[in-house]
Amino acid sequence: MSIVAGTGHRPDKLWIGDYSGHHKLNPLRAWIRAQTRTKLLELKPIHVISGLALGFDQDLADVCIEMGIPYIAAVPCEGQDSQWPPEARAHYQLLLKLAYEVVMVTPGPYERWKMQARNEWMVDHCSDLLSCFDGSQGGTANTVNYANKLRRPIHRIDPNELRRLLSAGAAS
Repeated sequence: MSIVAGTGHRPDKLWIGDYSGHHKLNPLRAWIRAQTRTKLLELKPIHVISGLALGFDQDLADVCIEMGIPYIAAVPCEGQDSQWPPEARAHYQLLLKLAYEVVMVTPGPYERWKMQARNEWMVDHCSDLLSCFDGSQGGTANTVNYANKLRRPIHRIDPNELRRLLSAGAAS
C-alpha cells in the first residue's frame, strides 16, 4: 500500500483553454485522466495527496472521487482560489468538502514561496509521486526534482506521449 502525491501542470500547459472550462474534456485531458486511473490502479494507494491547483491537481482529485480513493487536500495558503473564475472556485470548494482531510500547509495569504512549500510537504508525506510532466521548467519540475532528491519513486504521465502517438497515427 502506498501514499501517492500528485503534481502536474496547469490547464494552459496541458490543454488549450481557460481556467473556467474545468469540465470540458478534450482528447489530451481525457487521455491524462485515463493514464491517472491506470497508475492509481497499479499503485493501490491508501490515499492520495493533491494540492488542488487548477489543472492536473484537480483532475487527480476528481479521478480519486470516481475511484473511491480518499484524498488529502494539501492547501498551500489561505485563499488559494481567490483569483480564479467563479466556476473554478466553486469546483475547488467542492473538492475541499469531499477531501478525506484538508491540510493548510502554510498559514496566511498567498505568497509565491508557499506553492513550493506545499509541494515539498506533499513529497515529504508520500511514498510515491505521480507526475503529469512534459519536461518543462516550473513548479512541477521543482517538485519532481525534490522527489528525486528524496529518492521517491516517480510515476510519470508525459503529455507529449499522446502527441507523439497522434503524430505517428497521422503519419501511417
